[in-house]
Amino acid sequence: MPLGTGEFEEAWPRIVRALASFTGSLDDAEEYAAEAVARAAAHERDGGRPIESYAAWCTSVAKRAWLDDARRAAVARRLAPELARPEAERTAMDADDPSLTSFEGLDDRLALLFVACDEAISPTSRMVLALRVVCGLTIPEIAGHLGVQETAAAARLTRAKRALAEARGAFHVPDVVERARRLPVVIACVAGMFTIAHRTVLDPADALADTGRQALSIADALVAAYPDDTEVRGLRAVIRLGLARRPGRVDDVGTGLALDEVDRSRWDAALLRAGLDDATVAAGGDGRFAIEAAIAGLHSSAASFERTDWPRIAQLYGALEDRWPSPSVRVARLVATAQSLLAVGGSPAEVERELAAVEREGPAYASRDASLALADLEWRTGRRQQAAARYRDLAEVITVEPLRRFCLRRADLTPP
Repeated sequence: MPLGTGEFEEAWPRIVRALASFTGSLDDAEEYAAEAVARAAAHERDGGRPIESYAAWCTSVAKRAWLDDARRAAVARRLAPELARPEAERTAMDADDPSLTSFEGLDDRLALLFVACDEAISPTSRMVLALRVVCGLTIPEIAGHLGVQETAAAARLTRAKRALAEARGAFHVPDVVERARRLPVVIACVAGMFTIAHRTVLDPADALADTGRQALSIADALVAAYPDDTEVRGLRAVIRLGLARRPGRVDDVGTGLALDEVDRSRWDAALLRAGLDDATVAAGGDGRFAIEAAIAGLHSSAASFERTDWPRIAQLYGALEDRWPSPSVRVARLVATAQSLLAVGGSPAEVERELAAVEREGPAYASRDASLALADLEWRTGRRQQAAARYRDLAEVITVEPLRRFCLRRADLTPP
């Protein structure tokens, strides 16, 4: 319901104080507080869900708006030296270039992704350029995500920049038709951005540097531009559901938790509902992200680890592997298959043999995932000494601190 007499006067200083502390600027605090209050009024006028606490609602909305603007500014600063032409030349990124009018109404980070995914560049080099320049990921992060050596990723980045330089005569801001052709690579870039965040930052301390939330912000912009695209909605579903479950991934001392140890009451209920809504829309398609959304939806809606529909998840991973073959999908399918077997008293021996093959032959990220899966299966089937030895080995090479601490705990060693 609308703010009553005196409620605005009480809420306003609380909002501004919280935002001033968050942004470090009183001017910014007042500006974003005013924007949030306007959004609250529009939310109620349009029949949105009732707001229980205006101060909390407006503070949350204003913080997100400030973070989005700060991230956009950071992208612009980073992009200038990466893609700018010599000063003597005009460029498609010049502020007064009339071709930029085709980006009217399009989020600027999303616009830059479409530019970076120019078809003059090979698909793999496009991915590296977009992840590095627009998404801000490091070469080691990109190399790990793509399963290539860092030198190979750096070489692809160099080739991408050279290709752009050679194509400058025809280089331009893509129109609507061109953007549609580039959309699959753009979606894959945003997915890669979130995957890296999800694998490496279980509990981000810096909201501004939270790559997972940045990926969601760009996914929101994609949905605004392509609201009926099932792959776009599937992408946002995966990101929303992943972020919704993030609060339960570590314990109070920063140690990662196994899926059956997670306190699901800590999950973000509002973000879960929003993600499941997206997954429902995505279910109208059969692409990679529609399938990934369905898998994420099953994990997110299960009341417990034991009540998770593992057979259905394994089946969906099989469909995903047909659609998008990758070592990580293979490992995930094998894990779900093993859990299905254990739930009915079956033996996961054959699954373990396949996981061992990935551990030996797969790229580094898939090999690590296979090792973790093997250790978990040994743990769950009573082979604790074997599991502990594997966890000790993993703790020596894993750099993600919460995951390293988890391995040390399972190995009966005290994390330092």
